[in-house]
Amino acid sequence: MSVATGVVRVLIADDQTLFRDGLARLLQEYPRIDVVGQAADGAEAVRLAAELQPDVLLMDLKMPSLDGIEATQRIVKELPNIRILILTTFETDGYVLQALQAGASGYLLKDSQTDAIVSSIHAVMSGERVIASAVANRVLDMLTGVSSGKEFYDGLTRRELEILRLIATGMANKQIAYRLNISEKTARNHVSNMYEKLQINDRAQAALYAVRKGLIEI
Repeated sequence: MSVATGVVRVLIADDQTLFRDGLARLLQEYPRIDVVGQAADGAEAVRLAAELQPDVLLMDLKMPSLDGIEATQRIVKELPNIRILILTTFETDGYVLQALQAGASGYLLKDSQTDAIVSSIHAVMSGERVIASAVANRVLDMLTGVSSGKEFYDGLTRRELEILRLIATGMANKQIAYRLNISEKTARNHVSNMYEKLQINDRAQAALYAVRKGLIEI
């Protein structure tokens, strides 16, 4: 940010050209925002972040070549002074947690008003963390210790979540056992416990749960 003018330099990363261009035009109407570039995918976002050194990067989650989570991880590691705001249509717990764990400073939804996006840009520049109201209470409960990570996934353990992801990709218990280097009986026991916790009866329901929670790509 220019100390003299208080203008925040912003880079937008989104694979939807119309949304990206439209947002850029809207943001340029604000005197304290300067859109310095646009990226069409995660890999380009990483490259332009290093090249342009923006103050804030508005990052979509689902992009080709490199998704927003991995791009965020790389940029936070290599360019820690850049603040990253996730701007997406997804409000599932899994995506929010992954984004914050990757180092994002905030998580906004694409239906946000432009004024709200601008306010969030300035907020993260001041060191604040911004989260869309649709998911804020759940995430803040976890961050402040009111709830545990397990509560976001109905009590599933780390191993059960791992098995759930594999089930959702179509793996049978025997394949899961081989992948995780456990016995088939142990795999079956984990699956049974998971079904009981989620109150489901089959692998199709398990896969739907994994999709709804943002645990797998679709």
